Amino acid sequence: MSSSMLGLLKASHPEPAAAVTVVAGLLAAGVGHRPAGVAAVVGTVLASQLAVGWSNDLIDADRDAIVGRTDKPAATGQVGRRTLGAGVGIAVVATVLIALTATRPAAWCALLGLLSALLYNWPLKSTPVSVLPYAVSFGTLPAFVVLALPGAPAPPAWLVIAAACLGAGAHFANVLPDLADDARTGVRGLPHRLGPTGSRVAAAGLLLTATVTLVVGPPGPPSRAGLAAVAAAVLVPAAGWYAGRAATRAGARPVAAFRAVMLVALIDVALLVANGRVV
Repeated sequence: MSSSMLGLLKASHPEPAAAVTVVAGLLAAGVGHRPAGVAAVVGTVLASQLAVGWSNDLIDADRDAIVGRTDKPAATGQVGRRTLGAGVGIAVVATVLIALTATRPAAWCALLGLLSALLYNWPLKSTPVSVLPYAVSFGTLPAFVVLALPGAPAPPAWLVIAAACLGAGAHFANVLPDLADDARTGVRGLPHRLGPTGSRVAAAGLLLTATVTLVVGPPGPPSRAGLAAVAAAVLVPAAGWYAGRAATRAGARPVAAFRAVMLVALIDVALLVANGRVV
C-alpha cells in the first residue's frame, strides 16, 4: 500500500467508521433486508463515513499541525489536501447514488445525516450546539436503515430517540481525549464548555438513556438480555473512563472512553437484532 493510500485510510478515522458501518449492517439484517439491501445500507454508510472523516481531517489540518498531532496524515503531509478534498467529493456523491438504489425516502434520510455530520465539522464544532449534529446524524441512521426496506412502516420513535441519545453521548466521549488540544486552538463546543467532569456525566447519562429506551421502547416486557444491556451501559463507560484517566496520568491519549461508547452501541444493536423488534 502506497504512503498516500495509507494516509487516506488513517484520515478516514477507520475505527469509528468501521464500527458505525458494522452497526448499520447488523441493523439492516435485523430489520429483514435481503443481502442486496444489506449491501446497499453498508455501502451508503461506509461512503458517508469516509466523507465525514476525510472532511474532518481536511478542515482540522492546520489545527492538528499546531498541536503536533502526528497521527493525523493531513497535518503531517502524508496525504495531500487536494487528495482529501477530492475524496470528500467522491464519497458524498457515492453516498447519494448508493442510497438511491434503495428508496427515495431512505436516500433523503441518508443525505440529511451526512449534511448534519459535515456541518459539525464546520461550522458547528466550536459552538454551544455542537452536540446537535451528532444527535441528528445518529438518529437518522436507523431511520435510513428502516426506510431503505421497501414497504416498511415508518421507523418507531423509540428507535430514533435511542440512536440520537447514543450519538449525543458519543460526542461528549469522543471529545474528551482532545479537550486540551482543542483549548489551545480555540475550539469551544458544548463539551469544552462543560469541562471533563460535565462531559463524562453527560455521556454516561445519554448512554444510559439510549439503552433504557431500547429496552422499554419495543412492545412487551424487558428481556433478560435487555436488563443486562442496561447494566453494561452503566459499567462499560465507567470502566472506559477509569482507563482513560489512567492513560492521561501516563501521558497517553485517553481514547478508552470513545471505545466504551462504541461497545455500548454494539451491545444495543445486538439486543435489537436478537429480539427482532425493530419494525
